[in-house]
Amino acid sequence: MNVGDIVAERTFHLTRDSLVRYAGASGDFNPIHYRDDVAQSVGLPGVLAHGMLTMGLAVQPVVDWLDNRGVVLGYGVRFTRPVVVDPVDGATVTVVAKVGALDESETRIDLTVTYADATVLGKAQVRVSLT
Repeated sequence: MNVGDIVAERTFHLTRDSLVRYAGASGDFNPIHYRDDVAQSVGLPGVLAHGMLTMGLAVQPVVDWLDNRGVVLGYGVRFTRPVVVDPVDGATVTVVAKVGALDESETRIDLTVTYADATVLGKAQVRVSLT
């Protein structure tokens, strides 16, 4: 494994149903995640995916890649842009995970997370320990 190697790639399609399911699981029933009128009344372009849903989806390809070969030591992101989920077409989020740094005790995986050709999570990094 070398710095720059892609270790995982995945595309996730979100629908308004996805948001309802996530709201039920998380307890986050903020109406900006299911009502266009409320989202627009606070200056948003439409219903947004939950930030934590986007963050959770982004790390999943790394977790799957690790399988039983290691553990996640830490994970952090900066939310840079919202994911607007169209009522008909939904939204597609793409994740590319690359080796960012290697040392004896851990590996840093850098995530590029995009929606509509724009990065939605900045400084998205997963620290893992490979066994």
